[in-house]
Amino acid sequence: AAVLGLVVAIVRRSAPAIIAKPVHWVMEFIRMTPVVIQLLFVYYAFTSWEPLWIGIGVLGIHYSTYMAEVYRSGIDNVPKGQWEAATALSLPRSRTWTRVVIPQALRTTVPALGTWVISMFKDTPFLFVITVPELVSAAENFGSRTFTYVEAFTLAGLIFLAASYPTSILVRKLEARLARY
Repeated sequence: AAVLGLVVAIVRRSAPAIIAKPVHWVMEFIRMTPVVIQLLFVYYAFTSWEPLWIGIGVLGIHYSTYMAEVYRSGIDNVPKGQWEAATALSLPRSRTWTRVVIPQALRTTVPALGTWVISMFKDTPFLFVITVPELVSAAENFGSRTFTYVEAFTLAGLIFLAASYPTSILVRKLEARLARY
């Protein structure tokens, strides 16, 4: 999602309008429709595909649209003088992006990207609608066998917390480290 989002942001920013506009429309369509509907649509449209791969693809594409907006705001935040300096130095377009724009944009986008990564992880329970076994459905199955729903869902919640909280700490440390440069 993070890589595809960066590609989409760059396409929207630097591609000709004939390409950038349709990419923008598709991106808006994906962002404005619920992920559960997208999962079900792809699951029933591509019945020969493995549900796990459908889940990975749909969640990845869905969240790449949000990450593209984060990258776009970071790219738009790069001072105009940086773009002009790269042009004055006759840097090739690829080097302008890889050595000037993207490093500066990433510094400001890390907190929001980290939030979207955690959110994507927390949305994995939606995969149950396409028969992918995941943590919440496993807790429900355990609870139905043992009649201990509260304990099962509490454990599932603690597992999500145990995975999400260290990730948020890591993002904060990365943000602090990038702020020094």
